[in-house]
Amino acid sequence: MIRPATSADFERIHEIINDAAQAYRGIIPADRWHEPYMPREELSEQIEDGVEFLCFEDGGEVTGVMGIQDRGEVKLIRHAYVATHQRGGGIGSKLLRELLGSTNKTVLIGTWAAATWAIGFYQKHGFSMVSQEEKNRLLRTYWSIPERQVETSVVLADARYRTRLPLV
Repeated sequence: MIRPATSADFERIHEIINDAAQAYRGIIPADRWHEPYMPREELSEQIEDGVEFLCFEDGGEVTGVMGIQDRGEVKLIRHAYVATHQRGGGIGSKLLRELLGSTNKTVLIGTWAAATWAIGFYQKHGFSMVSQEEKNRLLRTYWSIPERQVETSVVLADARYRTRLPLV
């Protein structure tokens, strides 16, 4: 079952993000890794900044989460994670389809350039990487991330944006 997250889901969302983010250990630049990957305070700030999460629940247990954030002319997919023991079962795909179906706006996704599995997942769902120049512009316009993260990330755009952006 896919449902909007409630405040009662906060701790489980936090757990899933930090569990699933272990896949980044040793992959992303060492200066961008920290424990926990996402502190509670940062998750709270993300929610306060408008990230709305959907939860995938199976048998009463939340096993996947994915957020979306309205940034005016576009929406951003934010913090897409599936519990490690549930990966590969289609949960991420179901959450992504639900979020994509909930908007008519262009959807952008930022992820680590070294996270090839994440890039492949989004490409499998019709997203395309934008050019380096456009990536830098988009990350600085729609995200609030450190410059080092801009340097080490990519942006993927959905089909609605393809005609407007130079793609790689």
